Amino acid sequence: MLCVLLVQIAAWNLGPFSRDGVINPVLGPNPASSFLCPMRKAPVHWEHDHAFNPAAITRNGHIYVLFRAEDNSGSGIGGHTSRIGLAESTDGLHFVKRKAPVLYPANDAGKQYEWTGGCEDPRVVQAPNGEYVMTYTAWNRKLARLSVATSSDLVHWKKHGPAFLHTKFLDTWSKSGSIVTRVDRGRVVAAKIGGKFWMYWGEGTLNVATSTNLVDWSPQTDSDGKLLGTLTTRHGKFDSALVESGPPALLGSHGIVLIYNGKNDGKSGDSSLPDGTYAAGQALFDAHNPAHLIGRTDTYFIKPEAAQEKTGQYKAGTVFTEGLALLKGKWFLYFGEADSFVGVAIAR
Repeated sequence: MLCVLLVQIAAWNLGPFSRDGVINPVLGPNPASSFLCPMRKAPVHWEHDHAFNPAAITRNGHIYVLFRAEDNSGSGIGGHTSRIGLAESTDGLHFVKRKAPVLYPANDAGKQYEWTGGCEDPRVVQAPNGEYVMTYTAWNRKLARLSVATSSDLVHWKKHGPAFLHTKFLDTWSKSGSIVTRVDRGRVVAAKIGGKFWMYWGEGTLNVATSTNLVDWSPQTDSDGKLLGTLTTRHGKFDSALVESGPPALLGSHGIVLIYNGKNDGKSGDSSLPDGTYAAGQALFDAHNPAHLIGRTDTYFIKPEAAQEKTGQYKAGTVFTEGLALLKGKWFLYFGEADSFVGVAIAR
């Protein structure tokens, strides 16, 4: 099924993305998967109920997807424990999963931030030195904190704690970290602008943060010390209820392109979409001043259409973008489907 709006494609847009010829979902839960959980001190079916909200990156000619998996320890949105699994594909469409999660709440330094909600919603980039950097949400069922982990192989991860650990924003609700990247000889790597790495983050309004090492981040503030908002909601649009970062942003010839997720408000939003629907748009930021918004798409470029995108755990309908990988001249955009599955759309 083709799911693009050709009328809105501008010179700076990524895409158009199509789901034609793709059999979605490409990933889903597996009730049989089990591993010995260091938090529960017992075997758990870590991807029993849902597998969704994926990060993606290319390594050695393969696409790797890091996905959020929910066990069967609870019910309702946010009522399970989440862990992050890893799947590998040679074509971006057919995947083989690892049997155990690669990032999960354990008896480690992340305990106070991750028990018992877990590790959620990853995004992943490659550092210029080849190391992989994951941003994810640490959820202790009280406060969501954007956190960072690093790896040399995508399997073994070192947790570094909250991204804003050394700032006054440590106890501010934070999630969805989209680090600015660039294409370098076929690799998508983190990009420095003005001597710093940049990241869009937030849920509701998007903010911006900078770092010198991709681990320790400093949110940018205005003259009053308040968070510097860079992207906000719009009345009458698909993003009327909230905006939230999508995959890592991409620095190109026109500026920085950020695919972002928008939630529709049934009363003040897009009347063609049900209340609460998540769809995705694109925004363009200044290549020299990443906090400066230049433009954004007038409407979504992808929305819930397939059955599993409307009838999963989040029945209002969800296409939630989080992963963008480059393989053999094509962009593979991975997204969560109704908080239950993983889908993909491709731009040639």
